[in-house]
Amino acid sequence: MKSSLRSRQEPRRVSNGVIIGAMLLSLCVLSIVKARYCDTPFGKAEDQLQEQMNSSIRMETEDSPARTPGEEEEEEEEEVTSTAPAVTTPATAGAGKGKWKPTCYMTSKRSERCDASGDIRVDGNRSAIYVSGMDKEWKTKPYARYHDPVAMAYVREYTLKPFAAGADTAPACTKNHSVPGFLFSNGGFSGNLYHDYTDALVPLFISTHQFKGKVQFLLSGMKPWWVAKFSLFLRQLTKYDVIDVDNDQEVHCFPRIVVGATFHKDMGVDPKRSPGHVSVVDFKRTLRHAFGLEREAASRGGATGHGKPRLLIISRRNSRRFLNEREMAQAAAAMGFDERIVEPDQHTDMTTFARLVNSADVMIGVHGAGLTNMVFLPRGAVLIQVVPFGGLEWLTRVTFKDPAKDMEVNYMDYNVQLEESSLIDQYPRNHLVLTDPYAVHKQGWDALKTAYLDKQNIRMDLDRFRSTLQEALNRLP
Repeated sequence: MKSSLRSRQEPRRVSNGVIIGAMLLSLCVLSIVKARYCDTPFGKAEDQLQEQMNSSIRMETEDSPARTPGEEEEEEEEEVTSTAPAVTTPATAGAGKGKWKPTCYMTSKRSERCDASGDIRVDGNRSAIYVSGMDKEWKTKPYARYHDPVAMAYVREYTLKPFAAGADTAPACTKNHSVPGFLFSNGGFSGNLYHDYTDALVPLFISTHQFKGKVQFLLSGMKPWWVAKFSLFLRQLTKYDVIDVDNDQEVHCFPRIVVGATFHKDMGVDPKRSPGHVSVVDFKRTLRHAFGLEREAASRGGATGHGKPRLLIISRRNSRRFLNEREMAQAAAAMGFDERIVEPDQHTDMTTFARLVNSADVMIGVHGAGLTNMVFLPRGAVLIQVVPFGGLEWLTRVTFKDPAKDMEVNYMDYNVQLEESSLIDQYPRNHLVLTDPYAVHKQGWDALKTAYLDKQNIRMDLDRFRSTLQEALNRLP
């Protein structure tokens, strides 16, 4: 009887095994198909292009995940430095508060932060930070573009090294500080104004404003011209001269060190994650103080309230130029605007240009780094981004459209039609570049960039331009 029952159950087991095996095989096949033919994990073809943008020094367009623990409260100690070659322990402000275990963690996909307190010794010549009480070494690059290997190749790596108190494995202090040290880099893509703000200045503000000036900046990859350009802004965050840490001959000792600034989003601040819940409006306020910008709000009556609204036309020298900007200025003047044509570049005096932008009520320009100057626009001003032909709305959205709202700037798109693009003179009418931009997108970032950013100039339709200016005028307070 038992033998008969066993024989009847045996086929069932085999059958069940076949079903389970078939299900597992189906899952494997589906996984392979998805990996080979489906979109990237981001879910959109445009996100694939954003990843490919890492191979070119251009504007990053990818949102980062939110995972940033709150920054610590500001330090209240006054800075005291001393030169003492024989000293072997750093200043101990904050001692007695208990040991603080060093931590390093990714604050976003783009940024890493290391934080330690106690016996801290920074030897920039050796790219080393000696931390008492650490369990193991940790290597980090203090620049908020971690997802981008091209940018990070230009950022110097620092190593946090453990050492035991009283041991001679760490160099002796030659200069003691009683305030925290903050180490960051201006390597990467510095020199492109958009990256200066997105990768460096905004993250620096997020990470250090709470110290209220009582923090010593240590700058890796220091470019003197870069520090000079943004010196007025940096002075809003620190009371002390920036140290060229890579080339300094001192061993700087601190009660606390923070390495790496925190990134939230392109040209923006997330108040929910920022110390004190500050926003990008607070960042703009800091810029206003730094550059002495007195104008807070735009107006149809211009700076005086009883004159003409000012239009600023951002000119470009190479690609994406306005081919008829003089005619544009004349049309704007006929409509009652006080128009200005300006061409900022790396050598433009920041203070002078910031004040000019702050005097504007409307600013217009083709997509590019020059539009970053919207940080100086007064509240309620209008930013008109001219979107080149080629299906680039996803790119222009994340770089300037989305940040504008948080900056209290009225944003408008001007989407270039084919008849306004110089591409119509470069390609036959039936060419893929003209007939199917999204097919060009599928060829990758380099193909897109070459076709629609590097080779395209704009001849604005003056009737459309006038209509756009009228709408901008209507939006002014």
